[in-house]
Amino acid sequence: MSVAPPEHASPDVDLDSAAKEQTDRPWVTIVWNDPVNLMSYVAWVFRTYFGYSEAKAEKLMLAVHQEGKAVVSSGPRERMETDTEAMQGYGLWATFEKDT
Repeated sequence: MSVAPPEHASPDVDLDSAAKEQTDRPWVTIVWNDPVNLMSYVAWVFRTYFGYSEAKAEKLMLAVHQEGKAVVSSGPRERMETDTEAMQGYGLWATFEKDT
């Protein structure tokens, strides 16, 4: 049994590779700025949980503070769920989403 592609599908698009690309795209954990936590504490959390160097933790903390958010990790969905829950456990505002 043969099924024709949807009318809106381009004949040049390989649906299998498009689906694979969608699933291969990593997920990210985002930490959002909040009015509660001190910047030094946020940097400490990044060093403690992720093992980031002081310089990387400070850079991410400044992005959170100045830009309102920062991507702090990326990878498979399950790991991003774990990282997000960990950030929330430290009292930070965090979410995860598919990387764009």
